[in-house]
Amino acid sequence: MGQPATSRGRAATPTVGKAMLNKYARAFFTRVLTPFAAFLIRRGVSPDTVTLIGTAGVVAGALVFYPRGEFFWGTVVITLFVFSDLVDGNMARQLGRSSRWGAFLDSTLDRVADGAVFGGFALWYAGDGDNNVLCAVSIFCLASGQVVSYTKARGESIGLPVAVNGLVERAERLVVSLVAAGLAGFHKFGVPGIQWLLPIALWIVAVGSLVTLVQRVVTVRREAAEADAAAGHRNQSQGSEAAK
Repeated sequence: MGQPATSRGRAATPTVGKAMLNKYARAFFTRVLTPFAAFLIRRGVSPDTVTLIGTAGVVAGALVFYPRGEFFWGTVVITLFVFSDLVDGNMARQLGRSSRWGAFLDSTLDRVADGAVFGGFALWYAGDGDNNVLCAVSIFCLASGQVVSYTKARGESIGLPVAVNGLVERAERLVVSLVAAGLAGFHKFGVPGIQWLLPIALWIVAVGSLVTLVQRVVTVRREAAEADAAAGHRNQSQGSEAAK
């Protein structure tokens, strides 16, 4: 869940705010987690192993705790394992490894972890949470998150830069949802009204994901039209040259 940035190959340029936040947050956690990553390397643990364990922990935290309404403890467990996203990338950098397999595994298991989180919410609202609307919103968050990621990957696979990040990316989806879920969990400790933070967060993520999907589709359509026009112009120029 976190190979080096060079192996991910992100083409889009983030907004200034996101770039600064990402830069300083990653610098801080890199300093904190580097000794632990080095310890794992000395013990013969591979980055891929950390990726797999991290994903398993997130899935377990989401699907064991969330369907029972244990949002606080579920979020604690998920947060602990989410840090594997930084640990395995740190290990890969220390080992000097930047592989296509690592990037593929990282991206694939990210989708599994995301699905488990929103799937856990959906199971809660389909069961004891007893709210079909929020169950549907949770499922929409799950599906739209997968499609948002797919649009970028598919666009890049056909040679387009997909030069847009969008309103709500994976990091924003997880932060908003997990923070809201963790705080909502305090309802079981007697804090009144705080349980409504999770429904609000799910609606925010759902709307934001929809906007992001539209942004990416529009961007891919524009870039595809420009690429096709440029290719047509090149073919026309080559035909003119050949006719001379």
